[in-house]
Amino acid sequence: MAETSKRKTIVVEQIGSPIRRPAIQRATLIGLGLNKMHKRRTLIDSPQVRGMVAKISHLVRIVDEEPKA
Repeated sequence: MAETSKRKTIVVEQIGSPIRRPAIQRATLIGLGLNKMHKRRTLIDSPQVRGMVAKISHLVRIVDEEPKA
């Protein structure tokens, strides 16, 4: 397994509330490790994480991306 310090990461911030959202969207937020407004998580930049972010793009934003080397 590759060393985590060499992997590209993204910082995702929750900007929307999961109140009155479908259960699948709330579960996706929890899967990303987000559960409160303005909470940030540093995640490994993978197709799976990008897909989760795309599904709830109205509730989160990508704050910081490491530049591609």
